Amino acid sequence: MGDGVAAAAAHLPEQEMPVHLVTLPLQLPRCFVEPNAAHALAIGLDCEGVDLARHGRLCIMQLAFQDAIYLVDAVQGGDALMQACKPALESPHVTKVVHDCKRDSEALYFQHGIKLNNVFDTQIAHSLIELQQGRQWIPDDCISFVDLLADAKYCGVAYDEKDEVRSLLRKDPEFWTHRPLTNMMKRAAADDVRFLLRIHRNMVQRLDAFSAWELSIRSSLFCRCFCGEDDGFANWPALPAIPEELAARHEDPEEVLAVVDVPKGRMGRIIGRKGASIVAIKESCRANIFIGGTKGPPDKVFVIGPLKEVRKAEAILRGKVV
Repeated sequence: MGDGVAAAAAHLPEQEMPVHLVTLPLQLPRCFVEPNAAHALAIGLDCEGVDLARHGRLCIMQLAFQDAIYLVDAVQGGDALMQACKPALESPHVTKVVHDCKRDSEALYFQHGIKLNNVFDTQIAHSLIELQQGRQWIPDDCISFVDLLADAKYCGVAYDEKDEVRSLLRKDPEFWTHRPLTNMMKRAAADDVRFLLRIHRNMVQRLDAFSAWELSIRSSLFCRCFCGEDDGFANWPALPAIPEELAARHEDPEEVLAVVDVPKGRMGRIIGRKGASIVAIKESCRANIFIGGTKGPPDKVFVIGPLKEVRKAEAILRGKVV
């Protein structure tokens, strides 16, 4: 089950894609487990679990190919199965199309030692396309996956079943740990990646060259966002370099990730009453600012954006806790 997955010339209608449950490495497509430059590949990717983050539990990883969807069962397959996926998830030859990669990347890194690489984050891509078209930058203006699916420019598909799954998760936080997987669980997991490659194709057509580079580096930084450690990401893949012709036309294009440590008991000063302080900081800096929150790390603030804006945000954040 495998060589023909990426080789298929025609795209199957997404609704007709077969869904395969994977519990053993040999059930994964060969084009995925043996990535190479001669056969570049794009796949849709998502993860499901319990309180998905560094301390939660990753239960299923969904992979959408052109003609099939694979549900990688991390509960039954364990770390051995996830390690079989590691070369592709870290490969520059496999584009991983993800909607909001931050917590998925965190879970993969802390639970399985996987450094998610070469990501096309559809949430970031949507924001960049909107800015290209003249929309004003607004902090935290991030489209939901349901709304992105419904947008006729990219997909035009209603996803009403998502509310049903959210309701089940509220009633049973351990929902994704139950085995065997029911047909409803398989369908819900598959639907989260079923249309990602269609969205990817439509977004690529709309991104200009500079926005495409911004997307590549910002997706890389978002993958690292909650994975900060003391080594400064020294062992992570190198960030995408800006092409010379783009650097010559854009002043100070460098984008960075900064991690601000907050002394114990001082996070309240940054958040402020009813969130007023953090909102004001976000509005004063053209950068993305994230707090670890209940999923952690609770004592850090992560800032991603143009170098000057990130340094400005750092100064304001540190001033709040002095």
